[in-house]
Amino acid sequence: MSLPPEKATELKQIIHDHLIKMDIHGKIRDVLAETVRGDGQHGQRSLSEEDFIHALQRRGIVEDVMKDLHFTNVPLRRYLYLQVLGGKAFLEHLQEPEPLPGQVCSTFTLHLHFRNQRFRSKPVPCACEPDLQEGFLLEVHRDGDASKMADATTMLSICDPVHMVLIKTDTSGDTTLISSYFLDWRRVLGAPTGKTSVSAELLGVGSECKVAVGVLNLKLELYPPLTENLSPDVVTTQQSLERQKTAEKERLFLVYAKQWWQEFLEIRPSHQSKLVKIFAQDENGVNRPVCSYVRVLRAGRLLESPRQAARFVSLLAQERAPVVGGGVRQEQWCSMMAFLCRNKGDCEDHATLLCSLLLGFGLDAYVCVGTKAKNVPYTWVMTCGTDGSITFWESFTAHRYLHRPIDPDAPPMVPQPKPTHPYRTLGCVFNNKRFLANCQPSDAVELCVFDFTDGSRWKAMSEEAVRSVCAPGSTSSLPPTPPLCSPSVAPNEASNQLELEMRYLLAEHRKDLGLATVWDDHLSYLLSAALSAYELERCTGVLCGNEEFQDAVRRAVPDGHTFKGFPIHFLHRNARRAFATCLRSAFCEEIVCCRGDHVRLAVRVRVFAYPEAACAVWIMFACKYRSVL
Repeated sequence: MSLPPEKATELKQIIHDHLIKMDIHGKIRDVLAETVRGDGQHGQRSLSEEDFIHALQRRGIVEDVMKDLHFTNVPLRRYLYLQVLGGKAFLEHLQEPEPLPGQVCSTFTLHLHFRNQRFRSKPVPCACEPDLQEGFLLEVHRDGDASKMADATTMLSICDPVHMVLIKTDTSGDTTLISSYFLDWRRVLGAPTGKTSVSAELLGVGSECKVAVGVLNLKLELYPPLTENLSPDVVTTQQSLERQKTAEKERLFLVYAKQWWQEFLEIRPSHQSKLVKIFAQDENGVNRPVCSYVRVLRAGRLLESPRQAARFVSLLAQERAPVVGGGVRQEQWCSMMAFLCRNKGDCEDHATLLCSLLLGFGLDAYVCVGTKAKNVPYTWVMTCGTDGSITFWESFTAHRYLHRPIDPDAPPMVPQPKPTHPYRTLGCVFNNKRFLANCQPSDAVELCVFDFTDGSRWKAMSEEAVRSVCAPGSTSSLPPTPPLCSPSVAPNEASNQLELEMRYLLAEHRKDLGLATVWDDHLSYLLSAALSAYELERCTGVLCGNEEFQDAVRRAVPDGHTFKGFPIHFLHRNARRAFATCLRSAFCEEIVCCRGDHVRLAVRVRVFAYPEAACAVWIMFACKYRSVL
């Protein structure tokens, strides 16, 4: 069973305090000494862990621990226990062979989000009937007051669904979004026994959003049980009323948006071709206002600054929505939960996440919709400073560009600033509260003036209209915003493991060439400083610490010797893929295949962990050898 991290910590602390109180260490020492003496007298084999556990059970130590361990009998909060009891009808995997023991195979992982709580199942082999057997304990708390027990009426008004995202991970570590499903858990409120079973039919995503991909068998149970259950009719009536209310709000917004768009077209006929995007389809094929994709997202202690947030977003891989067959690029915006679980997405996903994080850091941030070179549609982020400065943020690279507009009315001899950014045209900007279309004579970014109070340059939508369908809780159809998860990668262990693999691959490659490999561990250690400086530069834009690294290398390389180093950056931890990429660089191959007198090789790997499964992987190959003229 999965518990929220704070609950697991609390439970561990209770057990730890109890074990200390009953002097468990002293009792274990006594039993261990007695068991070892007994085995020594009878000339038995060495004591195994199993023998020792049996000895503890015989002495009644385990029973004493369980008997005296008390938890509070009065629960203060209500919980939903959601059990996943396996899957069926995943027909795409009908011919999947049974994996052999120890064999690497593709896996399914189920991710859950409910009211600011996130969980993840253990990965299981992909199959027609995947063995997803998990239990998740979800806290159902009152809004603004989590200390009081939520009753049936309060819980009925909680329309937040359980968002379930199924991810497939192939043998190379590549992830695919299989399904994004919203479970209305409130049917359990009308179950006579306080328990109910559900067969959740999962649908595909994107172009396959109407096609069933499989079924999950679920069981829902409330703890502690309700003293009085609601009538099933009351639950269905509440759900029906919420759907009607949502549909009416969405209808009114659509009517307003059509009228607003007509007014925009009347300003200038050329506006018909501008990239003014009011709605976008999510992974389930649902049309949603673009403002609903942006939220104020605070990362707690996981990210320390806006620039570190930009670095984190840039580490999520880039991938366009897959298309079956040829044709034009299919646009698919993702809910934030699906994007984070998949750990990759297109420019729209990166831009909306970065904008959400920058809003969380108190900046006036907007998503920009426009084009870049060759008229390719694109999205990026901009922030407006209190001094009127405009900064563009590239979500794929974390690069920042200061916008300096060109004055088209300036005399020809007056020097004009040259744009450093890759953006060409701008159709509209938006965030969680505002939507503004560019109605300036030219939509070229270099000519844009970002004075949003000037109605002759920017046509704004009514903030009240945007709020009616995009504010959190405004409609029951909006996916709730998930919190960021702590890094899932242990950086030191990951660094050591990948470095060992790279050493092995390098030595084997040289062996195939008939070359011996002699490592210089001291030189390898010195490379850490450079890798740390490179990552710091990516986060802050400032290179520091390079002087110390250069000085240390000069001391480590004797007179008459040559030093060569090659750093490279990856978003994954697949050693073979990384090594193959490195060898495509002529300079790196020169180091790896170095021949000469007194050749010493070094390699250093640093994995920097970020929230979710994002990580920055830096690898540096180096060699030193005696120069022979």
